[in-house]
Amino acid sequence: MKFAEIENWITDVVKLTNPKEVVWCNGSQEEHNNALAAMAKRGEILPITAPGYKNCHLYRSHPSDVARTEHKTYVCTNTPEAAGPNNNWLDPDKAHAKVDRVFRNCMQGRTMYVIPYCMGPIDSPHSGLGIELTDSLYVVANMFIMTRIGDKALEKIKTNKFDVVRGLHSTADLDPDKRYIMHFPEKLLIKSIGSGYGGNALLGKKCHALRLASWQAKHGGWLAEHMLIAGIEHAGKTHYVAAAFPSACGKTNLAMLIPPEKHRDYKIWTVGDDIAWLRLGEDGRMWAMNPESGYFGVVPGTNENTNPIANDMLNHDAIFTNVALTSEGEPWWEGKTKGKPQIDWRGDPWGGVGTAAHPNARFTVSAKHCPTYSPAAEDPQGVPLSAIIFGGRRSTLNPLVAEAFDWTHGIFMGATLASETTAAITGQVGTLRRDPMAMLPFCGYNMGDYWQHWLSFQDKSQNLPRIFQVNWFQKNAQGKFAWPGFGDNIRVLKWIVERCENKVDAQHTPIGNLPNIDDIDFDGVSDADRDQLLAVVKKDWLEELDDLDDHFGKYGSHTPPQFKVLQERMRKEFTTTDEQAG
Repeated sequence: MKFAEIENWITDVVKLTNPKEVVWCNGSQEEHNNALAAMAKRGEILPITAPGYKNCHLYRSHPSDVARTEHKTYVCTNTPEAAGPNNNWLDPDKAHAKVDRVFRNCMQGRTMYVIPYCMGPIDSPHSGLGIELTDSLYVVANMFIMTRIGDKALEKIKTNKFDVVRGLHSTADLDPDKRYIMHFPEKLLIKSIGSGYGGNALLGKKCHALRLASWQAKHGGWLAEHMLIAGIEHAGKTHYVAAAFPSACGKTNLAMLIPPEKHRDYKIWTVGDDIAWLRLGEDGRMWAMNPESGYFGVVPGTNENTNPIANDMLNHDAIFTNVALTSEGEPWWEGKTKGKPQIDWRGDPWGGVGTAAHPNARFTVSAKHCPTYSPAAEDPQGVPLSAIIFGGRRSTLNPLVAEAFDWTHGIFMGATLASETTAAITGQVGTLRRDPMAMLPFCGYNMGDYWQHWLSFQDKSQNLPRIFQVNWFQKNAQGKFAWPGFGDNIRVLKWIVERCENKVDAQHTPIGNLPNIDDIDFDGVSDADRDQLLAVVKKDWLEELDDLDDHFGKYGSHTPPQFKVLQERMRKEFTTTDEQAG
């Protein structure tokens, strides 16, 4: 799209929304500071004045606006089949008419901010460009942290050499009944209204970097994924992995993992904690780039023990969303080991019932503040992947770690991923749901076609990453986690690296290659828990395979036929195995 067309679009939006003024964001630190000061003056954001916190602020969203609103999120393609059963579909013309009625005059008396932004390093040919129009200074301040906004992005947009994603956002009156997050992939357009929450309002994040980017990736021969990127350094060599986990299932913790003393010969480098764009390089390897420049992380549960890296980032230049406050004015959340809450996330005195911070409370902070931040995050090419990891939150069934037999089997593993839901989405917590590749809420087109796209890479390279599946969340008979998790997950990453280097063998099971007991450090894990962590129970897996018939059946002819072949192969193999393997 030529820049003149973008200017015409902005003119049309101004006529529709009727703001009192239009301000173009230049991306300077002064502009960011002024935005925070203006919000503080209007009472929209609260400066954190407690000792030990520098330039930190607290934002409280409306109680009805605290998470992604999936049931009001739409993919508006020319046909419903293109969007797939994984998305809510609306006809594009009807969608525009519906949402534009709400946008009409919604910015009257407000300022419209024009945010040119770049997803990925400015000098990378693989970065994505966008322009978001918004009436929210909270969005401006967060986009400054999460993307590369301002003049440099605008200069790149003006060259007319790149596709540009257009995004229109307004908080309007925050009426949940008039809340819509609409995506028009064929036009690279987003319209979001009625929400100020990050995933609904920071349009560079899930809307652009996943839903529309996945559409672009399908047509461009690459992948846009809900994945962290981390480097695992050992003995002078670094292996990079990308890992997909549903929200609030440990992505940030894994991306910033600090190995315990016993395994300090390993070090984790953080390239990204949430989104990865993957491309095949000329060498046939798959390369990963983090399109974001900051972290918008779930903060409950974060402390000096669970995630000391993230914990240490939160004392300067951070924006907190929906946390509680102590009597000293310090931000507080469940899992924090110091202080006691006095004011809850709504701004009311906390009476000791329920949670003081919202379970989906967030922090926004620059990636460069991370002590384990990898300079490779700014590499225009990205980093080469040795492995791809899929993981969900399941208290039973999936073993601690399993390696796929080949690329096709690895895609099957990702396609069957299931996890217990968390507070990151609106709805019931703790319900088991399928979340293929952790992309169910974010894939901008038919999930069956998405799986086919993943499978197509097998014909393009013989040098693809190995694929693994992990589960940190098995519970034992006492209802406690069988695996210590957190920093001790390095023990599993160590095995993954050793498999990539062909240094250790594995035992074959119908569901994948599992570690030999002596090849994983189970120190501190009881024998019973160890056996459970590596168990493959025939009865449970046969029930799982039956359940997959319904899962894949939703996508009809779009489901890859290879998946049915794998199901039948696994069923047949289970009929010749003992009741329990592992």
